[in-house]
Amino acid sequence: MAKDKIAYVCSNCGHESAKWIGKCPGCGQWNTFKEIRIAAESGTMAARSAAMSVSHRHAGGKGSRPLLLRDISAKDEPRIDLHDGELNRVLGGGLVPGSIVLLGGEPGIGKSTLTLQTILRMPERRILYVSGEESAHQLKMRAERIDHPENDSCHILCETSLENIFATIKDVNPELVVIDSIQTISTEDVDSSPGSITQVRECAAALLRFAKTSGIPVVLIGHINKDGALAGPKILEHNVDTEIQLEGDQHNMYRILRSMKNRFGSTSELGIYEMRQDGLRQVANPSELLLTQDHEGLSGIAISSAIEGVRPFLVETQALVSTAAYGTPQRTATGFDQRRLNMLLAVLEKRVGFKLAQKDVFLNIAGGLRVTDLAMDLSVIAAVLSSNVDTPIEPGWCMAGEVGLSGEVRPVARMEQRVAEAEKLGFSHIIIPRHNLQGLNRGKFSIELVPVRKVEEALRALFG
Repeated sequence: MAKDKIAYVCSNCGHESAKWIGKCPGCGQWNTFKEIRIAAESGTMAARSAAMSVSHRHAGGKGSRPLLLRDISAKDEPRIDLHDGELNRVLGGGLVPGSIVLLGGEPGIGKSTLTLQTILRMPERRILYVSGEESAHQLKMRAERIDHPENDSCHILCETSLENIFATIKDVNPELVVIDSIQTISTEDVDSSPGSITQVRECAAALLRFAKTSGIPVVLIGHINKDGALAGPKILEHNVDTEIQLEGDQHNMYRILRSMKNRFGSTSELGIYEMRQDGLRQVANPSELLLTQDHEGLSGIAISSAIEGVRPFLVETQALVSTAAYGTPQRTATGFDQRRLNMLLAVLEKRVGFKLAQKDVFLNIAGGLRVTDLAMDLSVIAAVLSSNVDTPIEPGWCMAGEVGLSGEVRPVARMEQRVAEAEKLGFSHIIIPRHNLQGLNRGKFSIELVPVRKVEEALRALFG
């Protein structure tokens, strides 16, 4: 009998080595190599043969053959409608047949709830839900809590053995398979505990072969570690077609569904949910929920018209500036890049003349959002200055613009959508870069446009 082999895999980038190395040559990280045991050739044959027997039944038993590029059809395959507008948009229009999707997130954030309520809305398709974490009774209680009708086409399997899962797939013949979670699944032919790098790697590889050869989509649910990365080998993220993450604070009602990788769509899409007692509710208009209506007369608050993906929404930027109590000033940003905050503070001090070197600056994006739009720069500077002079910004004002190192306000993309969103929510003035006036039809908007070229002009318009 052939002996098992020992290999070392970098947990950060997936680089393999025959021996342990302190520094990974692939990503340059230290102490990331983990020992894995690779089964002999006969080791994983049971799981592979089970996966291939199911796939051959769907593929007609024919092997693949090379095709000329001109003979390949470029038409998109009809996607599977998940009856969830937010999830469909993040996936690029629905679930692609034969794809493998990885849904990650912290424990207790709502991954299982989102998946279960989604498949219960699909009575027209036969679905197999494999749970390795909860019992059938717990899943039934969860289904009753989210108040979904009975689904006669949803099969529940509480199993952690990969061989038994493939046997059930062969009997049920589902149109969609959900694995909750991949860290709990194990195969008998790998001598390690469930959740280890070897087990996750082998089980994911077998499920990937099954999805690609049978045309049945597979949804994998995975946990993330304390560093925010997906638990398990990095190769798991490389092999999947789409990786989406459910983010948010467990003490906050909002959940953000973000696409990290998508071979069938854009990675800049964003879905917003509200966690309620009866499950996750789609937020069709996030601007109304992200803006609080009781900040009139309060300093340090500015409204920005931001865009994530194809969706414009207004974001409330909060800042607090106070005298440094411990000598060294603090710079803290929540939901915003802290390095960019330091750059904007340097611009505010050098170009505008406000001394902030000996003051603490705290910045927060309301609603638990993490925004990367550069058009937030103008609202960050306005909120910091408002808190510094303790003067509130007048109601009805919002802004959008990127700030350069010389203090100029640079143009941003899709200004017409930003202005339309501000006008829809009842704002009376919006500060925009002067360059964005070119090609903008001012007559179609009732909101007053305030074009500026420098930061000083924007601050003069806000504070006089």
